[in-house]
Order: sequence, then C-alpha cells, then structure tokens
Amino acid sequence: MAATAALLALASCGGGRGNAVSTASSASVERVSDYPVKLGDPFTISTTKYTPEDVALYDDVGLAGIYGGELAGATTANGEPFVAAAISAAHKTLPMPSYVEVTALDTGRTILVRINDRGPMNNDRLIGLSEGAARQLGIADKGVTGVRVRRVNPPENERSTLRAGQPATVRMDTPESLLKVLRDKLAKQAKPVVVVAPPEKPVTAAPAKKEPTKAPKPAPAAKKEDAKPAPVAAKPKDETKPKAATGGSHVVQVAAFASRANADALAKKLGASVAPSADGKLFRVRFGPFATEKEAQAALADAKKRGYPQARMLREKL
Repeated sequence: MAATAALLALASCGGGRGNAVSTASSASVERVSDYPVKLGDPFTISTTKYTPEDVALYDDVGLAGIYGGELAGATTANGEPFVAAAISAAHKTLPMPSYVEVTALDTGRTILVRINDRGPMNNDRLIGLSEGAARQLGIADKGVTGVRVRRVNPPENERSTLRAGQPATVRMDTPESLLKVLRDKLAKQAKPVVVVAPPEKPVTAAPAKKEPTKAPKPAPAAKKEDAKPAPVAAKPKDETKPKAATGGSHVVQVAAFASRANADALAKKLGASVAPSADGKLFRVRFGPFATEKEAQAALADAKKRGYPQARMLREKL
C-alpha cells in the first residue's frame, strides 16, 4: 500500500499473485521488529487529510481491500520487506507496527493481523489486507468486504509468530447478535445517493396553457384536459427503469458478498445495483446492463479508476 517505491500505485488494494511464506529469507525475517514504532507524517487523499496517531482503543468498521503479488520485493512504510503471504495489513493512521483483530462481517470469522504499512490510498477503504491475511480470513475471492478492525495487545508468542510471517491462532467467531450491530453501523456509513428530479418543464408548460381560460365555456374543459398530461409527464421516470434493466447483456461486476447488507451498502455508495445469485447465497454489486460492449468497457475503466481493480465485465444470457 504505502510501500516505499509504490505509494500511489497501491490505491486500489487489488489482488495479485502472492509469495509463499517459506520464500522469505532469513535476512528478511531478521529485519522484522516491533521496535521502533513509527507513525509518520500527515497525508492527504483527494481532499481528506489523515493524521497517524496512537489510539489504544481503536475499534471501527469499514471496507477491506486486498493487495499482494504486485509488491513482491518492495518495502513497507515502516521499512520491512513486503511478504504477500504473511498475515499483515496497511492502515491509514494506526502505528506501525500494531496488532488488530479483523472480523469478516459476513461470516464472523476473526483473525489477528500485524499492521506494518500505510494505506489504503483511497477514502472508501478502512484497511488493506495482504493476500495471506485475506486467505486466513476467508475473503480472498470476495474482493472488497465489510470488516471490523479492533486494536489489541497480543502476547509475545503471537507477535513473534506474525513477525515470522506465520498465522496466529484464529479467534473465536463473533456472535450473530454483534455482527448485526456491526453491519448496521457499516450500512450507516454509506453516503446517500442524491436523485435530482427536473420539474422545470412541467411547471413552465402550465402557465402557457392558462391563456385559453379567457374563452367563455371551453376554458374549463381545457383545464381538465390539461390536468391529465401532468401525470403523463411523470411516466418517463417509470419507463427509464425497464430500459436500464433490459438495455443489453453486458454488466460490470464490482464485488460479490455473502451478506445482502454489505452488498446494499456498497451499491448505495457507488450508485450501482445488487443482483442476487440464483441460489440466493451471493449478492453481486453491478453497473449496467449496457447495450454495447463499448459502453461496458467504459464503465469498467471508470470502476477501476475509482479504486476497484477487481471489477470485471460479464455478459449474461438474455
């Protein structure tokens, strides 16, 4: 994420090929230490400023991305060699290193992760997980996923396990009652989609039709007839929905979730739609459908520019 030579290139926290933990050289392991602890200078992403700070009771929910193979051989923000298969992560403000419990909000699975990098370098992500961490959490194939990040102070034996690139013992799963609270908290973070309705045309048309009212008796009949087109003017709003739903067979899929709440939250934030799988076990966040492949390709490029490199174009059967 904030690896020394590629800070901006990691804005997406996208996936890639990972390195096996066993490939980390002994020299690399010797360079991994919990001291000195680093914070770093404030930085800005778009117009949002982030100031790293040491928050002992940090506990938040947000979206997690995945990054890995594209940084093979790079150095993390605190000067350590990046190992994609290690259980590590990037965070915008927590100290490096620090230890957090990361919980997948769709399953409740919780693991211990060591933060040793800065990022993700986009504003809609809370944390960037290494490929190794994503695999242990069970979200390696899910793209962007809702998570809880809670800072903890684990014993030295677990710290040394993570420093060596190995996974610590998996925590107890979070109960469903708490997961519901956390999912609701994540859903409230999503920015509402503002819909602008253009009422100007119907309003300006009404005064123009008042002139015939000067006629003796035909005027009332004209008013009644003119009153009917008002709801007719609203029909195009309803007609646009079928066109969007049957506009073509090309769609751009941004992410897929096992939780409908997570899918709805991301779709609301992006202005996309949610398409459940046939068995109802998967909820896919998509743009489209598009009438042509060219339109879909443009939407795919836009999704990747917005920080979703795992987005892909699909063609569905009509």
